[in-house]
Order: sequence, then C-alpha cells, then structure tokens
Amino acid sequence: MDNDYKIKIIALGGLGEVGKNTYVFEIDSKIFIVDAGILFPDSSLLGIDYVIPDYTYLVENQERIQCLIITHGHEDHIGGIPFLYKKVFIPVIYASGIAIDLIENKITDDANFASVTIEEFKSSTILKFGEDLSVSFIRLNHSIPDSFAVVFNTKIGSIIHTGDFKIDLTPVGPRAEYEKLTALNGKCLCLLSDSTNATVATPIQSESRIGDNLNDMFSHIEGRIIIVTFASNIYRIQQIIDACVKSKRKMCVFGKSMESAIEAGKQSGYIKAPDEVFVKAEMLYMYKNNQIALLCTGSQGEPLAALSRIALGIHRFVKPERGDTVIFSSSPIPGNQESINKTVNLLFKRGCEVIVNSPISDTHTSGHGSQNDLKLMMNLVNPKFFIPVHGERHMLNVHRTLAIECKIPADNILIMDNGEVAVLTKNKIYIDSKVQSGDIYVDGTGIGDIGATVIGERKVLSEEGVFAIAFSYSSSNKTLLAEPSVVSRGFIYMKSSTDFTNGLTEYAKSIMTSHLDEINDYNQYDVKRDIELKLQDKIKELTLRTPIVIAVLVDLDKEYSR
Repeated sequence: MDNDYKIKIIALGGLGEVGKNTYVFEIDSKIFIVDAGILFPDSSLLGIDYVIPDYTYLVENQERIQCLIITHGHEDHIGGIPFLYKKVFIPVIYASGIAIDLIENKITDDANFASVTIEEFKSSTILKFGEDLSVSFIRLNHSIPDSFAVVFNTKIGSIIHTGDFKIDLTPVGPRAEYEKLTALNGKCLCLLSDSTNATVATPIQSESRIGDNLNDMFSHIEGRIIIVTFASNIYRIQQIIDACVKSKRKMCVFGKSMESAIEAGKQSGYIKAPDEVFVKAEMLYMYKNNQIALLCTGSQGEPLAALSRIALGIHRFVKPERGDTVIFSSSPIPGNQESINKTVNLLFKRGCEVIVNSPISDTHTSGHGSQNDLKLMMNLVNPKFFIPVHGERHMLNVHRTLAIECKIPADNILIMDNGEVAVLTKNKIYIDSKVQSGDIYVDGTGIGDIGATVIGERKVLSEEGVFAIAFSYSSSNKTLLAEPSVVSRGFIYMKSSTDFTNGLTEYAKSIMTSHLDEINDYNQYDVKRDIELKLQDKIKELTLRTPIVIAVLVDLDKEYSR
C-alpha cells in the first residue's frame, strides 16, 4: 500500500534564483506552504519594488491549505506574506522567535491583516496533522537568529527542508541541533537543501570570528566610524553594538529598516544594549569624531539608503569628512557590485578610508554553508532522494555534483524549475507535471498590473527617450487646425536641434494630411499607429535610435460638441 503513496513537492519560487522562496508540499491531500519570500529586482526591472511568485495554484487550491511555515525571518522568506494574504486564505502562520516580530512589523499597521493568526513554534514543537503526518523542527545556524529546518514526518519517511543554514561550531547564538539531524539518518526519504554557496569551496568563517575582528578595528580606528551591514543580520548588529561599548563609542542609527530590525531584536531579546550607547542624530554635534560610530543601511549601494546619501554629501545630518573610516560588514549580492563601487569611489573622493570584506580584513561572513557544509548535511541525514533548492541554476547543478560525491545515486537527485511538480514515492522521484508559475511585479500599490511589455517600454524610455507629436484637426472640414505640437524627452534637445525637429514634424504632418479625408471615430486609432510606426522608422533611419513615439490626435469638432 505504501508503494502507491505519493507526495507532491512544488516550488513557486526559489529555483533558478536567489530569493522568492515559496515551497509547496502536498501530503495526504493537505497543502503546506514553507516560506513566502520576495525577490529584490535587478537594474533591468525599472521602477519595480519587489518580485513575488504567481500564487494562482494556491488560489485554486486554498481549501486544502493547512498552514504557512516560516523557516526564518529574512525578506526572501517572509517578504511575500502581505501579498500572499491578499490573494489566499491561510489558516495559520507558524513561525519562531524574531521571525514573528519581523512579520508582525509588516502587518500590524494594516487593518486588512487583523485576522492573521500567527502561532509560535519551538525546536521541541511537534504539529500533528492526522495519524501518520506530523511536522517537527530542527534549529540550525544562519545569519539571523531562530533559523530552522522543517521536517515532514510521513508514513513513508521524513522530508527535510533545511531553510538557509551553515555549519558553525562556534556560533554567536544557540548551537545547531546536529543530534536531531543524525537521528534522522536512515529515515530521511528526501532532503531539500540550501544551494546558495554550493559553488564556494573555501570554508565559511564562524560568526564569532567577525565579532573579534570588529572589536579590534574599533579599538584602533582614531576617527569617526561609519559601518554598514544588512539590516536583517541581527547577530552582526549585536556585534557592532558590543564593539561600540568596548571602544567607548556612542552609536547613531540611520535607515528605517535598520531601526526596525534593532527594535525587533530588542523585543526578542537578541539585541542587548545599554540605552546610553545610542544617541539621536540631532545630538551628534555634542561628540568628537572618535567618540562616534554610525550604523547605516546601504551595504549594496542602494541609491536612497543612508550611506549613499552620505557619500553624495546630501545626508541631512552627516557629511563625510577626511579621517572617517567606512566599514562594509557585508558582501555584494550578485548584480550590485557596480552600485557599491560607485559609492566606494565617492567616499574615497571625499577623503574617507574604506574597508571592505577581504581575507585581510574579515568584516563579514556568509550565513550560507559552503561545499563541505552541504556535504556534511547530506552525510548527517543520509537521504534516499535529494532536491537542491534556493539557488541559481548553476548552483543547483553544482549541489547535484556534491550529492553524487556523497554517494546519492544520480537517478535519485532531481533538479527542478519553478512550477514543476515533483512526485515522491517510497521508491522513486520524478517530475509529473507543471503548475502555473512565474514572476509577478510589485510597483507601488500595484500587484501584477506591470508586465513584460511595460518593463520593456520603461527600458526603452530610459535608454532612447520619447518623441511625442500632437495634431488638432476638424473631421467635418478635413483640415488641420494648427501646426503640430512636438515634445521630446530623453531623445534630443529640441532647442539645439531645430532643423531636425522641423523635418520630423513636416514628415509626420504629411502622413496625417494623407489620412484627413478618411479619418473618423472608428479608424482614428489606426491612423495614430500609422503615424507612430512611420515616424519611428524615419527616426531610426536618420539617427539609428528607437525612442518611443507617441502621436496624439484631437478632433476639435468633437471636443466643442461636448
């Protein structure tokens, strides 16, 4: 009977990408969601705030959803919760420790989420969903406290989803529960494991080593310190606070996300600091530079973050000075190196010293396990089947190779794409079908109303500009009533290109004139498109550029009759 028992595993986000982690487990016809993350857009997604998964499958099957389980409190695992709740009814969210505080900070001020139920789990919690199905948790180490692996205990074996983790034998916070992992050795039917650092062969430094290095730096730097890190790295924030206390410096915090993270850390007890160590920005003038450390957002060169505004000299309270030391206690996220370099160059130009993470300085360590950590995880639980998750495609492929080195048969390893349905039985694993998946763009308050066409138009506007021409005409007299009005933005500077502009205007005017005898309410759009396409071809012929061309046709007979 057990040989016919099937479990389905679906990733709506998190495969082929670093972010947007949303995994669906279907067991006994019950649906369990693990994590609901966002993906931060790269520079090609102009104007987009976040990318979230397509939740269509969950909408269509929401009556079977039992719960949403959160592995830890990073944005790529919890950032999608407000958007998911707008689409799908979730009976309960299970989360632990600081993740609860961070989730509540997202939804507390919105009346739409008043009915959200959040229940806390501990590492000892066992959730029962019938006679042969339970969910348990294993504490692991990551760059944020309260990070857990999720274990689905089924009648054909256990399925382990690691969440994000690294092997840290001298962690800053609680130690990982390795004994729980080894207890599952021989019982683990399938392992889903974090692939973020699968391509990294060198060992990952312990978080405690970074704290020692920061203490040493703070004690030797003579001027003002400006330090940036990820707001979500609660352990690092505590280490920076400790370094301030030991070096007798006051700390001033800049950045809303950093302030929120510190508040959440205080609520959960992971951030401990005497009140007198913090000073408000308005009070900075009272202290000498060697008595101050500024903790800022902007480790990725974000244009509106505190460090970027400081580097540009436009921050309200802080102007960079010669003698300042800026410490990057972070590593670049792929795609952000150019933005970081611009910020670093600006800081050097203003006379600052800049320290970035390197084998010499050691100001940051990753929260994700490298190759030996990933191999150790596989050896501890000895899974029958393996699915690498949370990573770009080349990361998943390398993780597959590591699994084969750990003696997991190649046929028992499944590399999936978002939306593919993996079927797991007692004796085999395979891809059965595919559900609707993809990227949904969040732009301001709009969710999903921005598609690839709009993104493409924004890209053209940013690179080629826009050329607009407006005609006023009389449909009854079949005549133009005035010279066309022309506007150009990001394409040409009209005052210095009069001859070129006049030539395009006359060309467009001749096209419009040729349509005057036939234009009416029903074909006005066709006339408009004809002008736009022909004018675009002419511009490309003359300039080799392709701006967006917009033609506006106004029938004044119709306007006056209203």
